[in-house]
Amino acid sequence: MTTPGRNEPQTLADAHAVASARRPKPGSSLATWLKFHKENARMYQAVSDVDRWHHHELKYWVGYEERKAREVAAQIQKEKSQVS
Repeated sequence: MTTPGRNEPQTLADAHAVASARRPKPGSSLATWLKFHKENARMYQAVSDVDRWHHHELKYWVGYEERKAREVAAQIQKEKSQVS
């Protein structure tokens, strides 16, 4: 549950709900997906400091989102180099 007056997730379940709610639509640009994964990584990192019961699982999600962000960034770079 989020802290009253704040719009930041406080638990793993909250973080998953936020990530699901802001997930880009299929066919969204790679830049949109990159932003999504980066924001998720930051969010899961912040929640890992609050929801200590799920700290290690949250750290997994930080790593997952960071990996996905790197993959999307590499895909963006590859597309840019093909256009040049």
